[in-house]
Amino acid sequence: MIEGTDASLQRLGLDYVDLIFCHRPDIDTPITETCFAMNHVLNQGKALYWGTSEWSAAQIRRAYDICRREHLIPPTMEQPQYNMFTRDRVEQEYASLYEEIGLGTTIWSPLASGLLTGKYNDGIPAGSRLSLESYQWLRPLLESPEGRNRIEKVKALTPIAKELGGTMAQLALAWCLANDDVSTVITGASRADQVVQNMQAMELMEKLTPDVLGRIEEILDNTPQPPQNWRD
Repeated sequence: MIEGTDASLQRLGLDYVDLIFCHRPDIDTPITETCFAMNHVLNQGKALYWGTSEWSAAQIRRAYDICRREHLIPPTMEQPQYNMFTRDRVEQEYASLYEEIGLGTTIWSPLASGLLTGKYNDGIPAGSRLSLESYQWLRPLLESPEGRNRIEKVKALTPIAKELGGTMAQLALAWCLANDDVSTVITGASRADQVVQNMQAMELMEKLTPDVLGRIEEILDNTPQPPQNWRD
């Protein structure tokens, strides 16, 4: 990990980065060892903060507790997948960590591999990601019964986006941004104008009133359920 950080900084031509993620849990390395390694990287001034990516809540909590016990710098950010169709981890599993340890999130795939742009509503267009040979593994995302159900939900959501003066993609991004537990949204763009369009989602976010959010929830119909309270 330490050598990998040095190599990355050299390739980037940087002395340090703001944040470095431990991407996916390493089942072959004890979490304690990871905590000490990341603390060393931060103490060397090669990164300002460290975080996790696709770790379970239990793993994040264990890393935090180890760091506190050993007087190390704890992780402050998690990088999970989050979008209108993938919600459980961010909204349910991590729920206790936001206040208890101050966890932030940098979410990826806010457009669900393009499904939430609406471009797959009528099939797979030429030149799109799912039309490429290297992305054939993603086709079940669209062609399965679940995928077709998601497309119908996108079609139902699109009029809401238009009412608000935005695109379906902007609505999906704004919806992610409206979650107070989302710190940062990772977006992708194949054209310069898409970067501008993505940024305009912040304006759309201001229009997501409780009424609008309620209409969206009715269409999605996938609100994560809170943990069972066996005392009730």
